[in-house]
Amino acid sequence: MDCFELSSESPYELLLKVAFLIPISHYFLGSLFLLSVFLYNFIEMYFIQELFTGFRGKPVSLTFNSCCDLYQEVVSKCKTLNGRFSSTPWLCSPHLQTAFLQFFGRAPACSYRRQIFQLSDGGTIALDWLRNIDVKKPSIERFDGVQSDDKSPIVLVIPGLTSDSDSAYIKHLAFKMAKRGWNVVVSNHRGLGGVSVTSDCFYNAGWTEDARRVIDHLHTQYPQAPLFTVGLSIGANVLVKYLGEEGANTAIVGAAAICSPWDLLVSI
Repeated sequence: MDCFELSSESPYELLLKVAFLIPISHYFLGSLFLLSVFLYNFIEMYFIQELFTGFRGKPVSLTFNSCCDLYQEVVSKCKTLNGRFSSTPWLCSPHLQTAFLQFFGRAPACSYRRQIFQLSDGGTIALDWLRNIDVKKPSIERFDGVQSDDKSPIVLVIPGLTSDSDSAYIKHLAFKMAKRGWNVVVSNHRGLGGVSVTSDCFYNAGWTEDARRVIDHLHTQYPQAPLFTVGLSIGANVLVKYLGEEGANTAIVGAAAICSPWDLLVSI
């Protein structure tokens, strides 16, 4: 029977010797693979999933009550909500899409007309208007603001965290809505849009008083114009909370909350 000579070296020393036998290039490739897996999950990419489906996208997933009037009047007639979502193959990540829009979005030129709105606590909000007439016929002589008897629908846009009327996605939304005949007003949060903070109160996801005051002001100034509201990101959170607080008493005819953060602790 063969006899094996036992080594007096500890197992850790043997493992260390074996580790030094592995080429450095293998360590580099292994580290690169782990980094790729980390980044793939960190920026929430779904390229591999899209690859397996042939980049045909996935059906839009909706949570709704099929018996409610909203579904019958809106969702059932909206082809986009009943179709499939497929993003650009090399932008298979919500973070990459956001970054691409910010740097390469080619936002349309929006000639806003600014209205400074003073709040009762001394706060200041900049309301930036983009009228439909400015988009359709920018060469005609302009008048200040929107006429009080104007019956064109007004859409109030509440931007996301740190966003204002100059953000690319806000400009795209405002321009397209104005081009369709709407008067658009972007309600910049306190301290944003180039306006200084003039009170000891700042905005947050749970603060609905600013939105309430702006909505009441618009409804009072333009009583014949249907008032709609669109909230985006943290602005959507503010809008939904406001609607829950006001209920049927709100002056808003219709509202849309886009990319609302459901769990603020997780989203931060």
